[in-house]
Amino acid sequence: MSTDLGPETLTAAVIDSFRNTPDDRLRTILTSLTTHLHNFVREIEPTIEEWETAINFLTATGQKCDSVRQEFILLSDVLGVSMMVETLNDAETPDATDSTVLGPFHMVESPNRELGENASPESEGDICLVRGRILSVTGEPVPNATIDIWQANTKGFYDVQQPGIQSIGNGRGLFTSNAAGEFYFRSVIPSYYPIPTDGPVGDLLHATDRHPNRPAHIHFIVTAPGFRELTTHIFVAGSDYIDSDAVFAVKQSLIAEFVPNTSEADAARYGLTSPFMEAVIDIVIHPDLVDPDIINTAVMSPSTARIIEAQENTR
Repeated sequence: MSTDLGPETLTAAVIDSFRNTPDDRLRTILTSLTTHLHNFVREIEPTIEEWETAINFLTATGQKCDSVRQEFILLSDVLGVSMMVETLNDAETPDATDSTVLGPFHMVESPNRELGENASPESEGDICLVRGRILSVTGEPVPNATIDIWQANTKGFYDVQQPGIQSIGNGRGLFTSNAAGEFYFRSVIPSYYPIPTDGPVGDLLHATDRHPNRPAHIHFIVTAPGFRELTTHIFVAGSDYIDSDAVFAVKQSLIAEFVPNTSEADAARYGLTSPFMEAVIDIVIHPDLVDPDIINTAVMSPSTARIIEAQENTR
C-alpha cells in the first residue's frame, strides 16, 4: 500500500483496497460509496471539530436504536433516502400498488387477528372499517395473503410509545385474505403525529427549522407466496400535513377517503352500528422478481423469509 497519500491519491488507494472483494455487488457499492464520500469531503472541507460532530451524531443515532425503535431508519426517512430507495424499486413493478417507507415502528411479530377483528381495541374514538382486496397485477384475487397492519391511535401514538397506556399489539394485526382475496378489519381513524424528536433526528429537524409531523396513515406490508412483498400506507384524505410529510412519503395514489356507510346489511356483516366510516381499497401486488434458486433469506424481512421457507418445505 502506498504511503504519504494526499487528497488526489487517497481515494484511488482506498478503492484499490477492495480489489479482492469476492462479492462483485459489495465491491461496486464500496467503490461508489468511497468515491462519493471523498468527493463530499473535498467539497465541504470539514474541520476536525465538524468531523467529530458528525461521528458523535451517528454514534448517538445508533445508541437510540432498540427493539422497538430504529433511529437510523428515521434518519434515512427525513433525508429522503428511504423514499428514494422505494421509488427506484417501484420502477420494477409499475402495475402494482405504490410502495412507501417502512417507518421506525414496525414489529416483527404482530398479533394474528381474524378478518373483521378490531385492530385497535384499546384506542378511543369511533370505530371505522378498512376493507378491500388483494389482487395480482392481472386483476385476479390473491387468497391467503398476509396483511400486516400497524397504526397510531387517535392521539397520534403507537403502542410502543405509550407503555402502561397501550398494550403491545394495540393498533396492529396480521390478517389473512379470504378465498376472494378480500380483507377487512375494524379500527379507529388514526391521527397525524410527530415522528420522535427526542433523539438525534429530532435535533437535526430542529437545527434545520423543519416540522416533524406525518399525516394520518395506516401501514401495510402484504406478502403472499409467489409475489413480491409490498410495503405501503393508506393516507387519510384531508389529514393535516398531507402536503408536507416529514419523511416525504405521500403518494397521491395512496390517499384514501374515509366515507360514511349507511348500509344496515354492511353494518351487520362487519359487526358495526350504522352509519360508520369506512375506507375501501384494493392492493395490487406483483409476481416475485427474484430467482428462487438464488434467494438469500438472511437479508430478507422475517415475513418474506417465512414465506420462502414454507415454499421450500413444500417442494
